[in-house]
Amino acid sequence: MSHTPDLVLDEDRKARAGRPGPLHRFTDLSVRYVEKWMPDPYLFAVILTIVVVVLTFVLVPGASLGGVVDGWYKGVWGEGNIFTFAMQMILILVGGYTLAEAPLVKRGLQWLASKPRNQAQGGLLCFGVAALACIVNWGLGLVVGALLARQVFARLRTVNFAYLVAAGYMGYMVWTSGLSSSIALANTDKTSKLNIIWTQTHQLVPLSDTIFRPYSFLPMLVLAVVIGLLVHRMSPRPGEAAATQEQADVDLEALLAMDRAADDREARPSGPRTLAERLENLWVLNVLVFVAGVAYFVRSGFALNIGSMVMLFFILGALFHWTPMRFIRAFTEAAKTSGPLLLQYPLYGGIIGLLGYTPQSGVHPLQTVIATAIVSHATYYTLPFLNYVASVVISLFVPSGGGHWGVQGPVAVDAAVQLGQTSPAYLGKISMSVANGEAVANMIQPFWLLPVLAIAKLNIRRVMGFTVVAFVVGFVVLGVGSLLMPLLP
Repeated sequence: MSHTPDLVLDEDRKARAGRPGPLHRFTDLSVRYVEKWMPDPYLFAVILTIVVVVLTFVLVPGASLGGVVDGWYKGVWGEGNIFTFAMQMILILVGGYTLAEAPLVKRGLQWLASKPRNQAQGGLLCFGVAALACIVNWGLGLVVGALLARQVFARLRTVNFAYLVAAGYMGYMVWTSGLSSSIALANTDKTSKLNIIWTQTHQLVPLSDTIFRPYSFLPMLVLAVVIGLLVHRMSPRPGEAAATQEQADVDLEALLAMDRAADDREARPSGPRTLAERLENLWVLNVLVFVAGVAYFVRSGFALNIGSMVMLFFILGALFHWTPMRFIRAFTEAAKTSGPLLLQYPLYGGIIGLLGYTPQSGVHPLQTVIATAIVSHATYYTLPFLNYVASVVISLFVPSGGGHWGVQGPVAVDAAVQLGQTSPAYLGKISMSVANGEAVANMIQPFWLLPVLAIAKLNIRRVMGFTVVAFVVGFVVLGVGSLLMPLLP
């Protein structure tokens, strides 16, 4: 009889342990609704196009059907189209993936994947490694999270694979304050069409006034800690993890076959080599490419812009793969993940064209109407936050840091000028508040999830339920950071 209270308490603790908490209930709710209502990303882009067309007729006086069609065409194929920027972004992605597939990097990922002992540790590992990689190059971070999730899942067969992939994708939130931040890099290059600050004020904003300032990196550090805690707490309960493969539609053998195929491509052919094969494996050619790239960086004073970042990861990929043929095969395989992006970039280019369409001079286009409505009553202290909110909204229509800055930047910079704030330091804060909005909006905009899903062989509905929760938390954290921007150095 004396043990009865202990038994009752023990049963009560077991009941509480099996009972989902508020975070798990919210996550489960998000997953269910996303699986039910989230369309294919291509259809999502088509629906957004229709929404923008309707808003154009409602909010832009004098809009005509012919003018709307012309505006859409110009955004895709006309003057100032999206193709140059799209190719730069795809090359950053493919270059990052190619580097991640280098033998040295792959062995490092395999070693890391052997460390987690449970699902929560696996999720934290995928998030942390992806976030660190995104600081260096967003293309590298985007794919490393998915590749690492694949490796962890191969070792811990009973974990929820969609959760691991989502955790890795959450690391992508920090890229806008990293070395490959397209907005920050555009601010440094007077020849870039995306340098809105130079166009309107004839000032350059160096990286020392953007990503290397406390107002930029401190909120991202806080975000990384908070999202890390979120990843740990939102780990699906043991009862859910047991049915992982059925839940996530995961074909484990197909994932393992992809890794085996990659290893087979690296194997040396038997027998004597022809002259062509010797040239294909002549490592000195890759070294020459690397040396040439390094020579450019030295001559340019180690200038960082979008083009130089593309070249940097190209030459690093060549060096790490060592032989030309290994580099060619890895690059070709990596390029396959960009197919969905190539399909959708024209649609988003059309949306950019629609947002900038104006039937006649003196009539504001839709992008100006939306941005102005949000920032029209801004002050020195509230402008970064209001730009951040506007950025989250606009990013749903233009999910690309550079292209997105081209849409919102003119209004954001003009608002700062009207407040008499034209210093590079303040304009840098304005641009980074826009970048932060895009960073958090990526958690509910499926565009940049496409290459991740191609690597993981997952349906988008299985992943976005988790990222919706990250959006809510990230919106609050970076929103507070945007409010504090004017007060931080």
